[in-house]
Amino acid sequence: MASPTWRRVQQASGRLSRLAVQRMDELPWFAALGARERAEVGLVVQAGLEAFIRSLRQPFDAPAPGPEIFAVAPRQLVRSVSLKQTVQLIRVVVGLVDEEVPRLAAPGEDDQLRLQVLRYSRDIAFAAAEVHASAAEARGAWDARVEAGVVEALVRGQVGEFTLARATSLGWTKGEWVTALAGRAPSSPDDTSGELRAAARHHGLCVLTGEAGGGLLVVLGGTGSAREAVDALAARLPDGPVVVGPFVDGLEQVPDSVGEALAGLGAVAAWPEAPRPVDSGELIAERAVLGDERARRRLLEEIHSPLTQAGGDLLKTACAFLDVGGSIEGTARALFVHPNTVRYRLRRIAEVAGRDLTVPRSAHAVRLAVILGRVDPL
Repeated sequence: MASPTWRRVQQASGRLSRLAVQRMDELPWFAALGARERAEVGLVVQAGLEAFIRSLRQPFDAPAPGPEIFAVAPRQLVRSVSLKQTVQLIRVVVGLVDEEVPRLAAPGEDDQLRLQVLRYSRDIAFAAAEVHASAAEARGAWDARVEAGVVEALVRGQVGEFTLARATSLGWTKGEWVTALAGRAPSSPDDTSGELRAAARHHGLCVLTGEAGGGLLVVLGGTGSAREAVDALAARLPDGPVVVGPFVDGLEQVPDSVGEALAGLGAVAAWPEAPRPVDSGELIAERAVLGDERARRRLLEEIHSPLTQAGGDLLKTACAFLDVGGSIEGTARALFVHPNTVRYRLRRIAEVAGRDLTVPRSAHAVRLAVILGRVDPL
């Protein structure tokens, strides 16, 4: 590029910077930025124009503009201005310079200047993409560390304001319900995490994931049908059992759900025919046998105590029914009552304790509750 054109562009650099900022004000999102962010963008524009002027002076020797052009502004600016918005800014500046070519170029050098503008705009666009990609990579790594810390706090039951604030920074919002899912650890954690997040976004859900208890823990929250959401997310987990903890109202109460889901994952091997997903409460007997204190306490609170307090010989009938192998007539003979009385009491047991003694797995849970109640009543 001939020297006269370079001098003209250099002399017009201040005016071009001002015109560029004025054009940017026409972009609604730019006008909504704070004064500091607007000033920082102005610095970037000025640095870009200066680099363009240097490229005109030595069109063949000057290196292509790189991410260093954006170094004049703080890194936080990348969070305020998206890549799409950065491209809009580049279009504004390039369009302005292109309009000014007739006044900036020396006689006969219009085409050369336009070609130089085109090359420079391409290089600056690549530089902007590199800056945003690096920022996204760094932000992703930071978010992953924050998420791991939040999940660890939930596992430990340490859900204070700090943990809740960090979860909020990851995009967690208040919903109608929260639960925990536990499954096998994936062979490719990044792929599984990406699929989970994509499915969560599709269903309008909040999700936190991390490793815990030798498996994959997923904390899920949202509104609407919880069961449909759980089924959708469970389908994205690796092959193998998936255990769902109890549903709670908020992230503050989820540690109990997390504990039950992880305990269920450790016990689900004892029930090879377990459905996928399976509620942690359906594994309460297996968990109790393996020493899970939550399960033992639930057996006492949900089965033994209600049957004891209900009276009407419900606990006695339950024990007799189990002792004779589930025979209504045998229970009636053992208790010296009519079989219809036994049938009535069995219905009452199902209402009071939520367990149907004619179902083998329910009967097993009641048997364990009776044993625990005899040796360690509440």
